[in-house]
Amino acid sequence: MTESMPHTLTATFADRDHRAEIVERLYDVAVDPIRLEELLEVWEGRAGPLRVGPVESAIPLEDPEIEAHLARATVFLDRLEAAEDQTAARSVLEDIPRSAAFLCDGGAVLVGCNRAARVAFGVTEGGPFADLPFEAEDRTLLAGVVRRVASRKAEKVVTLRIRSTVTGSPVILRVSPVDGGETRPLALVVSTELVWPDGFQTTVQEAFGLTTAEVEIVRGVTLGLPLRDIAEARGRSLETVRTQVRSVLAKTETHSQSELVRVVLGLMDVALIPVRGGAALQGRSALEPRPLREMRSSDGRRLTWIEFGDPKGLPVLYMHLDFGLIRWPATAERAAASRGMRVIVPVRAGYGRTDPLPRGEDHLAGVTRDYAAVLDHLGVKGAVAIPLGADLRFAMNLSIQRPDLLRAIVGAACQLPLRSAAQYERMDKWQRFILANARYAPRVLPFLVQAGFSLARRLGKEAFFRQVNGGSPADMETFDRPEVRAAVLEGSDVCMAAKWSAHAAFTAECIGSEKDWSAVVRGARVPVLLLQGDQDPQSPVATIRELAIDYPHLEVRFLPGTGQLLFMAEWPQVLDAVQAMAEARAA
Repeated sequence: MTESMPHTLTATFADRDHRAEIVERLYDVAVDPIRLEELLEVWEGRAGPLRVGPVESAIPLEDPEIEAHLARATVFLDRLEAAEDQTAARSVLEDIPRSAAFLCDGGAVLVGCNRAARVAFGVTEGGPFADLPFEAEDRTLLAGVVRRVASRKAEKVVTLRIRSTVTGSPVILRVSPVDGGETRPLALVVSTELVWPDGFQTTVQEAFGLTTAEVEIVRGVTLGLPLRDIAEARGRSLETVRTQVRSVLAKTETHSQSELVRVVLGLMDVALIPVRGGAALQGRSALEPRPLREMRSSDGRRLTWIEFGDPKGLPVLYMHLDFGLIRWPATAERAAASRGMRVIVPVRAGYGRTDPLPRGEDHLAGVTRDYAAVLDHLGVKGAVAIPLGADLRFAMNLSIQRPDLLRAIVGAACQLPLRSAAQYERMDKWQRFILANARYAPRVLPFLVQAGFSLARRLGKEAFFRQVNGGSPADMETFDRPEVRAAVLEGSDVCMAAKWSAHAAFTAECIGSEKDWSAVVRGARVPVLLLQGDQDPQSPVATIRELAIDYPHLEVRFLPGTGQLLFMAEWPQVLDAVQAMAEARAA
């Protein structure tokens, strides 16, 4: 395998506004993965123009400031995912943990309020509306707006600016209708009054390495207090507080008080997340159980695999793609036996119960060695490999390193090593978002992948698949087949299940796929047939035709009406090709 020499140049975001916009989106995603697509749009708009020219001379994007925020945003995302593994009910008020908010109908009492409202306004659930710390005429104005909004007789959302009788400062109130599940219509009132959560100072101190005094400065700035008031409350001079603010900005790698507040509010959102259950992963169908088998590699790592088909038939080595698609449609798995095929599906490093590769080990070499170890353990030689996507590099490298183990390769919707930034631009936006950053911004990729996995948990795997692959009508049609949907959802459990996430392994797979493995393609020691889709959002027809010119030893056929799920859609044609290749080699 050949890899590009280390770069001496790096790209960064020259425009501070662009950088600030990206940082803000990172924290948005860390507390709400549903907003990943917003980050995608902003990132591509800012980073896309930096991707130019041939990939071998690509200048990687390395922005220390963004990378520092990425590390913190990842901590927030980890906490979000930990919280979502637990189960509890959430009310509309629990969705607003940091701002004072309450429910009312414009009458004499408050129907409900959150903790922040109890602290900031001194009110209680079921308590008098008159306890709100506003002037009487302002409360009258607010009550009238609440009645109109709750009964849908006003705009959907009304914003008021009134003054607090406690702080003397202006308070913005946002009034919107809500279904209270009761006989009377209700409105939700959310204010700009913030409350510092109990114990939050410890979280801030640990996240940014601040002193106790600096945490108090952060608290005051976040709650909107002027520096003069913070200094007076702490018995310090204004200049001392300004010096502490500069220290805080340096430690948090922010450049203004407003940017500091955005970062702290992002952390506050995570600290206040109530426990809840994630979206359930959708159901399964009539796939037969395929128990995982396991062995120990020479370095003591656990390797796992499944098998199906004819135990004495033609060995077929199936490579499951970075999504971990280890299962076939039920009809296809049964057909393997009737066709006299023994299908072996090793689960790759870091997926399911297969141990990750040792830190720092070359991914291509390590995965290739694992495949060889499983086949050697089973006493298998002369298999036909069926790689999906960029798994083609594993099959070809295995043919080079251990030509006795393979006799042919039949690829399904495979990827070839890209040569130019323009070839990334042809991809659908989600594929480009991940793979282009694997090449041009590998330090950013781990957060993007983890956020994608978190989004998949939130939406459920089926909805996430539709969002990411919706640009390929062929893939959507294929996925709508019950057998295919069941195979994708159950097979990908080694990638992501209720309590398991292979986002680190997925990241390593993506980064490995975007290295230069053209020498591996040229060095393949067995016949190679590539069956490609004409609606593949990751490897469009034009890209495959461009790249195939460099590899005249590859046979390429395009199957109409197929995309990335080509194997799931046209497995009979793939298995026909496997048998034909095996017979040709035996002749």
